[in-house]
Amino acid sequence: MQKLLVIIGLTLSTQLYSAVQVIPDGLTYDDVLLVPQRSTVNSRKQVCTRTKFSRNIELVIPIVSSNMDTVTGSSMAIAMAELGGIGIIHRFNTIAEQVAEVQRVKRHRHTRIRNPLTISAHASVTQARDLMQNHGINGLLVIDDQHLLVGIITSRDIRFKSHDSLLVKDYMTARNQLVVGDANITIEQAQELLTAHRIEKLPLINPDGTIAGLITSKDIWAAIEYPLASLDSQGRLLVGAAIGVKDDTLQRAGALVEAGADVLVLDIAHGHSEIAIDMIRRVKSAFPHIDLVAGNVATAQGTYELIQAGADAIKVGVGPGSICTTRIVTGSGYPQLSAIVNCTQEADKYGIPVIADGGIRFSGDITKAIAAGASTVMLGSLLAGTDESPGMPLIKNGKRYKVVRGMASFGANLARNGKSNARNNADFVPEGIEGLTPYKGSVVECIYQLLGGLHSGMSYCGVTTIEQLRGNGIFIKITSSGVRESHAHDVEQIG
Repeated sequence: MQKLLVIIGLTLSTQLYSAVQVIPDGLTYDDVLLVPQRSTVNSRKQVCTRTKFSRNIELVIPIVSSNMDTVTGSSMAIAMAELGGIGIIHRFNTIAEQVAEVQRVKRHRHTRIRNPLTISAHASVTQARDLMQNHGINGLLVIDDQHLLVGIITSRDIRFKSHDSLLVKDYMTARNQLVVGDANITIEQAQELLTAHRIEKLPLINPDGTIAGLITSKDIWAAIEYPLASLDSQGRLLVGAAIGVKDDTLQRAGALVEAGADVLVLDIAHGHSEIAIDMIRRVKSAFPHIDLVAGNVATAQGTYELIQAGADAIKVGVGPGSICTTRIVTGSGYPQLSAIVNCTQEADKYGIPVIADGGIRFSGDITKAIAAGASTVMLGSLLAGTDESPGMPLIKNGKRYKVVRGMASFGANLARNGKSNARNNADFVPEGIEGLTPYKGSVVECIYQLLGGLHSGMSYCGVTTIEQLRGNGIFIKITSSGVRESHAHDVEQIG
């Protein structure tokens, strides 16, 4: 009887085992290290980080700021583009507000401003100030009823003037006092005029007296200070903008394209869904000439279907972010390093770049993500504590912090739907949290530190370009003891 029970037990156990699928291993950044290789790199300057962001857009650095409302507004997007990356303006605002953010980026820097903002000489000083503040500029060209240039007014001219009865024409610098250039002037010639006359703005005039454009000393200096900036064909900073899958998506996309957005990012947590695939087709049909990034996915099949629908880049990552709780709430997700490998192997068949979105905590993680196959990485929490992220720093226990929140958090949902919409808020199941991240100062220093680590990581891998590293890393799995060994240990840190 005892022997029979053992046999029956074995039989049941075998039947149960055969009914269970073979479960593969999944790895994330902390599970592996890159094996050092022979290197010819003698200096970080030998390393080139130029890479593809999407089908038609290249970046000088492989770093993208996330489309989160605590990470990327116009200030972050400007800084990222000046450093050679790109920022994605979040969509958790009205269409008009998002368009205004895109326009601020596009107007921040030009080789030559082809359509400078103008104001009537008969407008009020208050109107002029509001127009400058709304567009983040400090000067306007003043025109008459025939749209001919009659002067310039700057924020300095009206700094202490606020009464609505005061008119632009009474405070502007008149046309006969201006230095102007002709429509075909070169940047070198413009620089000479600006320097010789110690002026900041050089209006460009057509033979008929109409305005042909504007060149500013700020833009010329920006080209010198940020020579590796991500620019469009008109010398303006590159910027991306997020869209969703709701009824107003095509309207939002159209307004963003009209405002000058260089790339659209379809922002949905579960990208491998029919609603996302359908929206990709609709957006690409309506706007075939603008690149569309789609995601997020974590599998080769999801990657394939988004590419077939028309995606120009694939965003990879389901649940790896520091403020994302999707995996805990839903039980779904995929360890990020393995997800990158899966998606890249499929995307490479079609020449489509992969963006590793989420889970990056250290510069070494960027190296690992690219070595696994990604072309760029998208950063959220790492950048949320910088000056350029939206929101003001706050002080807690004597230390400065900034707020960061997942876009599926309760707070983000409350901001979108309004406090009065109690039913929607009650039905909402958050898949993210709100938290505090240490204040970090300028994003410039943050990016430089990350790039320094990436340059060193590339030298350890024996490569000098992103394409040599991408998908060619030699990894070794490590244990939890290996993770502890990798961090500083057995000493008390000073700072």
